[in-house]
Amino acid sequence: MDYINSIQLTLDYIENHIHEHISLERLAEIACFSPFHYHRVFQAMVGESVMEYVRKRRLTTAAERLFYTNEKVIEIAISVGFQYHESFNRAFKKFYGVSPKQYRRAKKMSGPLRGKACLNKNPLIGGLKMKPKLLAKPAFHIIGYELKTKNQDGQNNQDIPEFWQQYMKNKLGAAIPDPLHQNEEYGICTDFDSSSGEFVYVIGMEVAEGTIAPEGLVYRSFPGQEYAVFTTPKASEEIFTASIQSTWNYIFTDWFPKSGYEHNGTIEFEFYDERCYGTEDKEMDIYIPVKKQKAFK
Repeated sequence: MDYINSIQLTLDYIENHIHEHISLERLAEIACFSPFHYHRVFQAMVGESVMEYVRKRRLTTAAERLFYTNEKVIEIAISVGFQYHESFNRAFKKFYGVSPKQYRRAKKMSGPLRGKACLNKNPLIGGLKMKPKLLAKPAFHIIGYELKTKNQDGQNNQDIPEFWQQYMKNKLGAAIPDPLHQNEEYGICTDFDSSSGEFVYVIGMEVAEGTIAPEGLVYRSFPGQEYAVFTTPKASEEIFTASIQSTWNYIFTDWFPKSGYEHNGTIEFEFYDERCYGTEDKEMDIYIPVKKQKAFK
């Protein structure tokens, strides 16, 4: 399947229906993906979640109309998909820092302006092309620490590294009771809400089923399922984070389109062990739940 063409069709649809209600489910249908898989592919290829992109395009279109036309604010609000004047004012002020009327009186275009997305591939560091292992992982159980975040405006890219820094600096793993493997840690994304971009991130270690979590920690169980497991290219300390990110991009922009699989819509996680120690040749694994892609006519 041509992923670039599929996502481009939805970008065109957004532009042509900016004044209407736009749902994740409708866009996924146009792309011929399941809603969750579409959400993840769009985010990888465009750089932000689909509904965040729609919101920014609506508000940018409104700013352009305020600057270039004499239309009433309420008419502009309706024309970019807002049913209520008050909700439009709140969203516009949050994005631009001023009300629509104040923006118009300023007599200049300013603030964040989100143009229509151009699709670009982000190359994998080192130019490597990896072949994942397909692995049926049994059910497993985690005790760890939970963070609620969202991929709006890249919030998760700030929250999660800070979460890991706190975990490592304060040696929080020591409070996890009876881990099955001392030097293995998980970073798990779960409880996704594709429409809002919100999800839960858990840092933890594997424990026996039924282990009681101490106060301040959480116990989570995850069912057995099939994963595609990607090992990141070996990298120095300085580029290890970039190597992980480029691997994520490769998975959704290069591997998935050619694989015949799509995301299963459940948890995905990063697995860290002794290979991450030291400052050179660092690597880790990314587990993506997969299922065979449906054949669309």
